[in-house]
Amino acid sequence: MFKKILLFLVVLLLVAAAYLQFGHLPEPLPADTQSSQWLEKGIHDVSYFDVELVDDTRPTQPNGDYAGSNERHLQTRIWYPQDLVAPAPLLIYSHGFMSSRSGGSYLAEHFASHGYIVAAMDYPLTNMRAPGGPLVKDVVNQPADISFLIDQFVSWDTDTDTGHQFYERVDEKHIGVLGLSLGGMTSTMAAFHPRDADLRISAAISIAGPVFVFGPAFYESRNIPFMMIASPIDAMIDYQTNAATILPNVKGALLVTMNDASHTGFAAPGRYLRWLDNADLLGCSMVTRGLEKTADELWASEIGSPEEGVLVVPQTALCTTDPLPPAMNPIRQQWLTILAAFPFFESQFALSELRRKEASDYLLNTYPSEIPEVSVTRAAK
Repeated sequence: MFKKILLFLVVLLLVAAAYLQFGHLPEPLPADTQSSQWLEKGIHDVSYFDVELVDDTRPTQPNGDYAGSNERHLQTRIWYPQDLVAPAPLLIYSHGFMSSRSGGSYLAEHFASHGYIVAAMDYPLTNMRAPGGPLVKDVVNQPADISFLIDQFVSWDTDTDTGHQFYERVDEKHIGVLGLSLGGMTSTMAAFHPRDADLRISAAISIAGPVFVFGPAFYESRNIPFMMIASPIDAMIDYQTNAATILPNVKGALLVTMNDASHTGFAAPGRYLRWLDNADLLGCSMVTRGLEKTADELWASEIGSPEEGVLVVPQTALCTTDPLPPAMNPIRQQWLTILAAFPFFESQFALSELRRKEASDYLLNTYPSEIPEVSVTRAAK
């Protein structure tokens, strides 16, 4: 009898796992479209590994019952093509608040299959398992974490003594950053901060990142390609006070507006919430609890000064929409995010001029014509 019950439970678990993996999938993109082709996996098999990197020149601040540290420990995941034989573009992905380095895995795997190296860190105090609980304002220290990680890749690329697998495998002229939510803010600061930007970064994407504290002067010291991907129904990051400021504030920037996309659906785990009408139902519940200890703090001055274009203004309240409107299937949303991010970086980093032009033409023209949920707008240069 016990064996029969055990067998039944095993079968039940297998059925549940299969349904979780294969149930409620969106319709595939039409095979005869350019979008379907851009979404295809590249020719490279992908591997990844995890490594702990330690920046012993910068501290981690105290946080709740956590006493802090004289170092910043960065659990890092690196995706790369298995047959990497030539210098490849490097992308640094930054996770959102209460997330982790795997939050952009669907993007990392796609890019790596097309010949990119992609790295992502668990930021010390904003990841989901941060000691003392996630602390949103530690975002001010995260752009320097990106610079530290770039330093690591440069050292691996140039150090003849270590025999590292990335020796002479990193294209240091093509380094990009992208991130979701607080990670989008991190990427924006790393790329544009008037005082602290990393000048090795030559292109950047913010996915639903808060930028309400950045005025026009914040972006004026650098002129690099920048794209914001955002949704008007995002329950966490208000579209009008964040994404809508990009076109008037950032010369030449692209704004990809993705209708009916949830904030939570941009993160890799969002695919498992596709049975909900709107994945932000769960995302809001988690994030609002995580923000409670800093809800009344104005810490923009820790980012920079008014002269640097940093505005000390309160954030628009999160998760006030009730009821939440229906949102698209998160798997489709992640497809559409790949279809914005991949051509964007290809239009800047591809070795062939023809490939760069094809990527730009697709992103600006074909993508919004084939995908009814999106529009693409370019700011004046």
